[in-house]
Amino acid sequence: MTETGQVGALSPEAMSRVAERTLRGDPRPAVSDLVEVEFFSALARKVRAREMSAADATRTGERFLDHLQAGFYARVAVERRHYEGARAWLARFTLPLRALDALHLALADAERLRLATADPDLSRSAKSLGVAVMLVRG
Repeated sequence: MTETGQVGALSPEAMSRVAERTLRGDPRPAVSDLVEVEFFSALARKVRAREMSAADATRTGERFLDHLQAGFYARVAVERRHYEGARAWLARFTLPLRALDALHLALADAERLRLATADPDLSRSAKSLGVAVMLVRG
C-alpha cells in the first residue's frame, strides 16, 4: 500500500522513477481511500507553493484517477477498525506519529499490506510496530 509518496510516481519529480519501480514491483499494489484524498491534497499543496502548475496538477490527478478506474491498484476502504487501530497506537504516546500516518499504518497492518513510504520517520514507526514497510529512496 502506498501513502502520499504516490504523487512521485505520477509527476515529474526526483522520486518519480523510484516510486514507479516500487509500484511496478509490488505484486499487490493497493491504495486506500485515504491515499486518494491525500494525493489530491499533495497536488494542491504543490500548486499553492508554485512547484507545479494547476494544469500539470490536473493532468496528474486525472492520470491517478484513470489508474484507479483501470484497476491498477486494489482499493482499500477505510473502516472503523482502522481508526481504532490508529488510535490505539497513538495512545501509546511513544511514537512520533501524526494522525494520518497512524491511520496509514493501521490500514496496512489490518489488511496485511506492505506500506511503501518515502518518510524515514514513518518507516521507523512501522518497523517498531511490526508493520511491513519499504522505505523508498531516491
